[in-house]
Amino acid sequence: MEDMDIIASKYISRAIILVSSLVLCLSGCTSNEIKVTASSRGSASIPQSRNIRVSHNPFTAAPHIINVSSYDPKEKQRSGSYYNEFDLRALRQNGALGLIARCGKGKKLDNKCASFLEAAEKQRMLLGAYYFVLKGVDPVWQADKFVDQIKKIKSSKRLRSPEILLVGDFDAKSSVLDIIRFINRIEQRTGQLPMIYLENSDHLRRVLSAATMRQKQRMAQCPYWIALYSSNKKSMETPNLLMEKYGVWNRWSLWQYSGVYWDKRKSKSVIHNYVYNNYRSPKYYGDMGCPLERNLFNGTVDQLYGFWDQQSWKW
Repeated sequence: MEDMDIIASKYISRAIILVSSLVLCLSGCTSNEIKVTASSRGSASIPQSRNIRVSHNPFTAAPHIINVSSYDPKEKQRSGSYYNEFDLRALRQNGALGLIARCGKGKKLDNKCASFLEAAEKQRMLLGAYYFVLKGVDPVWQADKFVDQIKKIKSSKRLRSPEILLVGDFDAKSSVLDIIRFINRIEQRTGQLPMIYLENSDHLRRVLSAATMRQKQRMAQCPYWIALYSSNKKSMETPNLLMEKYGVWNRWSLWQYSGVYWDKRKSKSVIHNYVYNNYRSPKYYGDMGCPLERNLFNGTVDQLYGFWDQQSWKW
């Protein structure tokens, strides 16, 4: 199958979900219901429209992206669907439109990235990869390692997807210079700026808010992937409020609203999912029986595919 087949299938299978007032509601709106209009096209390309009523829960309506690493899949915690790095049918059947796999962390590469990307392509999912950029390791070296490994995966797995979204995941000790050196190198190597994911830390909020105007403008050229699992911190209860603390972006693109941590004492994965006022993200994704790190896109499905086309590396 040629590249154009993949592109065509992406648009044929697309479901257009209009998430009405999502950002407004998550920034403080307390309405009890959100009206979501959806239309889908079947294999015969016959439009079918329907209205869905979603009570207190925009998380079930927005386009979803799953992020994974070598720690995935997590252990099964209830009856339900499961997946592995070779078979992502369960994620796709539950509605996930894309997958962002960890490529590496510091000097160590992730041993499941290639398999995850290959499995995602088989399910016609949007492809993404992130690199956990560690303090103490040259960010330019890490950027080169990232690009080199992604090129190697594409060649070795003979991936046909025409593009992949690249992400820099910066740890809590990162400096503004670390971030800028990494994104500059990615752009030099690929012609495309990466998305920026920030660990939710007081240090990062302090150093980014104190950055120069020129530095802020440079970082703002990269789309922002926000991490917010808890609404416990005052004045940072919603994605928009948290974003304001950095003083860099005026819009977030992806929101990681559900994270998973390993509890050594209990020897199990613990799910941290967002709850604020009437807005409660479900503990599990669809009928999946294991914890997942989940993200929603700030827009419709059409806008998601347009965003991916614009921001991805045409590798």
